[in-house]
Amino acid sequence: MAYIPRLKEEYNSRVISALTEEFSYKNVMQVPKLQKIVVSKGVGAAVADKKLIDYAVEELTKITGQKALSTISKKDVATFKLRKGMPIGAKVTLRGDKMYEFLDRLVTASLPRVRDFGGIKANGFDGRGNYNLGITEQIIFPEIDIDKVNKISGMDITFVTSANTDKEAKSLLTELGLPFKNN
Repeated sequence: MAYIPRLKEEYNSRVISALTEEFSYKNVMQVPKLQKIVVSKGVGAAVADKKLIDYAVEELTKITGQKALSTISKKDVATFKLRKGMPIGAKVTLRGDKMYEFLDRLVTASLPRVRDFGGIKANGFDGRGNYNLGITEQIIFPEIDIDKVNKISGMDITFVTSANTDKEAKSLLTELGLPFKNN
């Protein structure tokens, strides 16, 4: 028997019926689902030191369990001494089982390690059913060894859903376990 991530199993067994009941969908295919999670990290200091990109790629690879890519600049910006084609960040796009595994680790192991954590803000939705979450320190992830970190930096996590509205997307992400603040 093949391995199925815990959150994927929970989505199929509990979340679909809960969302169908809440929004009265007529068809199971109308229920929104998580399509992908993009974890990205901008490294502005990489203009001066190229090794910082390698550190960022290595950290994202450890955190997500999938090889990260370095991103390059699209245009010249003279004030930042940035040339077109220079590496400027790193990103990973997670889909399928790895996406559910990362989300499970984020909710159960990483977010509770944030200092003074009272939930994540609910104002990160973009109007199309996608949610952006900013993390200020990469050391909240248990995969990162604090002694080997050369510089504490943050990252952005984008949850792309098939939901049409922010309300549907928030319900989906809440059912999957993201702890939103009660405003």
